[in-house]
Amino acid sequence: MSTYPVRPSHRANLSLERLEPLCRSQFGTVERSGDGLVASYGAISSIRVRPVGRELNVETTMNPKVAEEVARETIRRYNLFLEEATGYTSKERSKRLQKAAKAAAGGA
Repeated sequence: MSTYPVRPSHRANLSLERLEPLCRSQFGTVERSGDGLVASYGAISSIRVRPVGRELNVETTMNPKVAEEVARETIRRYNLFLEEATGYTSKERSKRLQKAAKAAAGGA
């Protein structure tokens, strides 16, 4: 499971009502499941998205046995979804995760 911070300007997206159309635009069919949304697309067998406080929890199950083109398109759509939902590009998300990992390692 990955937890992504959400830019203050995008925190309004942290509701199932706002996340559902974002998921649908990138992954197609989306279903509500408890306190989250579940979808699948291409190389993603299952993606579960759940807003928690000021963050977005995303749990994915991948299928590695897909064609390279399908895998590329899946990654593109996944990154577009996260950018729309969190307000951070993939590069910004990566930098934030690295910074958090260094802080956690330094504090241990």
